[in-house]
Amino acid sequence: MLSLLLAPAAFGATMLGGLVALRLRDRLHLILGFSAGAVVGVAFFDLLPEAVHLTADTRTPAQTMLFVAVGFLFYLLLDRLALLHAAGHDHGDNGHGHHHDHAHAHGPQRGLLGAITLVAHSVFDGLAIGFAFQISSTIGLAVAIAVLTHDFSDGINTMNVVLKNGGTRTDGMRWLLADSIAPAVGIFAAFFIPLPAGLFGTVLAVFAGLFLYLGASDLVPESHHAHPKFLTTAMTIAGAALVYGVNLVAG
Repeated sequence: MLSLLLAPAAFGATMLGGLVALRLRDRLHLILGFSAGAVVGVAFFDLLPEAVHLTADTRTPAQTMLFVAVGFLFYLLLDRLALLHAAGHDHGDNGHGHHHDHAHAHGPQRGLLGAITLVAHSVFDGLAIGFAFQISSTIGLAVAIAVLTHDFSDGINTMNVVLKNGGTRTDGMRWLLADSIAPAVGIFAAFFIPLPAGLFGTVLAVFAGLFLYLGASDLVPESHHAHPKFLTTAMTIAGAALVYGVNLVAG
């Protein structure tokens, strides 16, 4: 039942990201930098060790890492489908206007594809929270931390992918609302999809791959985009250090 309480938090994090994308663009790099560190920290300091521990009797660490790679590459494919880096980010203000023009050339259809895929991402995020709580409350909270930080970024990307492809603010708010509701849909769906105990370690390994991709390949580049690197790097390290500290205290 604790996972249900996180549905409003996921909704709020996504909505906040979309609104911040409209109003506080100059500070986004610091927030995203911290989020990147937190997401990568959850993967390295929580999910990976637990996945190796849970699968120690059935497979080698190298075999477990294979599922980490599967998670990483799976989310990479979803990311490419959404065309986030081509259509969802604002490249027009920093000397890379060719990306901006390329996005406009494809019109609203590209924005629609990106928005739909981002909503699908968010449903999957909700499933991740629900499945993680089936394993344990501790794992569930760790996954929830990573998902909530990613949901904030998702809200930013949803608003951007619509606006940068000719959509109106009304269109952007409509898709932002859909993306904000999507994690709750995933959380509720997980209640009707029982996860076999033998798959716990495998699922955690896949989650670790997902979060490594989100942090290293999505949040880190976006946080460093067209901004001084020192502060954003410091925020990324701070995010990872916070997760590591929380795990030390909890463990």
